[in-house]
Amino acid sequence: MTESQPQGQGQGRGPGMAGRVTALAASVMDLHVRIALQEIDREKRRLIGGGLFLILGGVLMLLALVALQAALVVWLVQGQGWPLGQALLAVAALDLTVAGASLRLGGLLTKGPYLPQTIEGLNRTSRALLGR
Repeated sequence: MTESQPQGQGQGRGPGMAGRVTALAASVMDLHVRIALQEIDREKRRLIGGGLFLILGGVLMLLALVALQAALVVWLVQGQGWPLGQALLAVAALDLTVAGASLRLGGLLTKGPYLPQTIEGLNRTSRALLGR
């Protein structure tokens, strides 16, 4: 009987901790969703207009990049005498390099919560769960 008690106690702690972690995750998500909904309600018109202009700018930038790549391939083939396949591979390698650097930089810039209310809510929830 004494051997089964430590196992029961150990098992009781696991679900309790899992429940706390689940409660923490639910609290953080709830807080973040509430704050985001408040911000969207306050500035809906500005966000929609800004989003449309961002989409338009993104599409035009994509078209300009495609035209620039085509011009670069034409210049490499006609102006520099490169074979077409080699010019296309060089442009593709350049694209992959720029894309990799952009993804790395974007990942670094988007880390962490930025809203002060979210950070405050995380601190309060953590303190409540840890008993501090």
